[in-house]
Amino acid sequence: MKKRNIIIIAGVALVCIVALVVALQGSRKATFKQNYHIEDTASITRIFLADKQEHEVLLTREGDSTWMVDNKYEANQPLVDLFLETLHSMRIRQQVNRNAVPTVIKDLSARAIKVEVYQRVPFINWFGGRLQLFKHEKLTRTYYVGRETKDMLGSYMFREGDKVPCVIYIPGFRGFLTPRFVTDPLKWRSHTIVDLDAKSIARIELEIPAEESESFAVANNGAGFDMELLEGHRKVMAFDTARMAAFIASFTWLNFDEFASIVPNSNDSSLVGTPRTILRITDTAGTTREVCTYIKYVNPNDIDVIPDSDMYESFDVNRLYAIIDRKDTVLIQYHVFDNILQPASYFLGADTKLEIK
Repeated sequence: MKKRNIIIIAGVALVCIVALVVALQGSRKATFKQNYHIEDTASITRIFLADKQEHEVLLTREGDSTWMVDNKYEANQPLVDLFLETLHSMRIRQQVNRNAVPTVIKDLSARAIKVEVYQRVPFINWFGGRLQLFKHEKLTRTYYVGRETKDMLGSYMFREGDKVPCVIYIPGFRGFLTPRFVTDPLKWRSHTIVDLDAKSIARIELEIPAEESESFAVANNGAGFDMELLEGHRKVMAFDTARMAAFIASFTWLNFDEFASIVPNSNDSSLVGTPRTILRITDTAGTTREVCTYIKYVNPNDIDVIPDSDMYESFDVNRLYAIIDRKDTVLIQYHVFDNILQPASYFLGADTKLEIK
């Protein structure tokens, strides 16, 4: 009888131990799946990123979907969307092995990107979120993002408050996450010059300093667009409506390629002279954007040696420089601006003559 009781007690103890192990493992897996990522990205109000090279950027939400960079510039929305999706989808693949923790921590201390996430959260959150009162902005996550793992399928990260770093990945995504945590403010800024449909355009002017007789403007008259030559303000009575329609349509989501300050030789002397063209777009709210374009030479010294910009070998046939609102120097692509940077004669109808001096 005594032996039987010992067996029963041992059996019960074994069952309890197994149950405890299973419970702990289940709890650990639940933590991995639920606590590292951000479930409700719509509640995120601010994101601050900084690296060890003293680069930093602040992203702030304005309204429901508009984001700003450093409270001054409109953000690149596709890049913001990708970043929010990263915060939502990332998961813990594994905790860093105990023996490797000192090495990973040392590496994170030397090169990690710090990420602070602020959310609008309630002071009172009862009944599983059904009663939420007194919402306020709060710092809810601080991550330190390190380099990629050896298999290139995850990134080392440390979350403030945790005891050990983790390997973070996105299930189903083959790659590592570190490149998504960008600290260069320019890369976060929107590349949109204007995004206007025909009804939102009040006036467009294209000035060609080298050929003033080819400079022109189009103005919205409510039912369509009128065209005039800037030289003498002569109204054009007939023009190619198909080409004009393509011209007007080009201002819907018109973007530049990239900021020239991150491109080698962006300060060459070709930006000093008279612009190739001066484009001014005014919307119905009265806001005007100015885009001055300049030839981009293959070799900046070519402007001194071979001043003839018509020579195919001397200039970049794919892109040219543009200065937007006399502030930002960018690169634009010829094929994007092909319908825009055309002279007045390009739009003339068959029965209209334009005298070019």
